[in-house]
Amino acid sequence: MTPAEFRATLTGPAPPGLSPALAALWRDARGDWEGAHQLAQADEGGPGDWVHGYLHRKEGDAGNAAYWYRRARRPFPVLSLEAEWAEIVETLLRSPK
Repeated sequence: MTPAEFRATLTGPAPPGLSPALAALWRDARGDWEGAHQLAQADEGGPGDWVHGYLHRKEGDAGNAAYWYRRARRPFPVLSLEAEWAEIVETLLRSPK
């Protein structure tokens, strides 16, 4: 799936067979922060840690976000939330399953 195809699924009723981290980003894009957070938590120790950091940064909780970025071995981002969301989607779609 390409990032454009992923974005196109956002009009559907449910995420289409995605990993927990991608499903979390799908829910976030649909305005379901809580659902996204639950999915990111369920993927602890995996890509969900990066998504978890992003979600807490979006929430405005920089301290908690920093913790999750460290766990994900990612620097605290300086780019916009929209750009980070797109970067995570692209990276996860490229990653082997």
